[in-house]
Amino acid sequence: MKSKSIGFIGIGNVGSNLANNLLKSNNKVFVYDINNKSYSRLKKLKNKPCKSLKELAEKSSIIITSLPSPKAVKSVVETLLKYLTKKHIWIEMSTTDKDEMIKLSKKVHFKGACVLECPITGGEHRAKSGNISILAAGKKSTFKECFPILSLLGHEILYCGKIGNASILKVITNF
Repeated sequence: MKSKSIGFIGIGNVGSNLANNLLKSNNKVFVYDINNKSYSRLKKLKNKPCKSLKELAEKSSIIITSLPSPKAVKSVVETLLKYLTKKHIWIEMSTTDKDEMIKLSKKVHFKGACVLECPITGGEHRAKSGNISILAAGKKSTFKECFPILSLLGHEILYCGKIGNASILKVITNF
């Protein structure tokens, strides 16, 4: 697999485990979190944490978000929109609202960037081991391009079709 430049936003309980799995790869990984103390959770961090979302977007072609709420996702993505170009792919791995995910993906597409909705299931312990399940939705070509990255993060990866479908399936699995 060709090395990628990946930005990771959200170094919380689950996000730190996902980011640590990326840091084991040969990809360039850049991280950002509003809580500077979160960076202590990362092992083998080769690059200094980014000071802003702008810096992360400038250094990355793939941007992954793993955030605690749909409100946090909306806030981060609306800030990122200023910096997104056709070189970017946004992979959203938080638990989000289907309608909000569709709205945000349209805004990202308008900037020329691609979107992959990828909520995860399996909990923090499976995220740590790289054995998390990933429900992926978006353009099939974007899914195929990102599959090697997703494979670093999870074991079971299910393609779900159009944006919004993965959020629906995630809610069903939570029940």
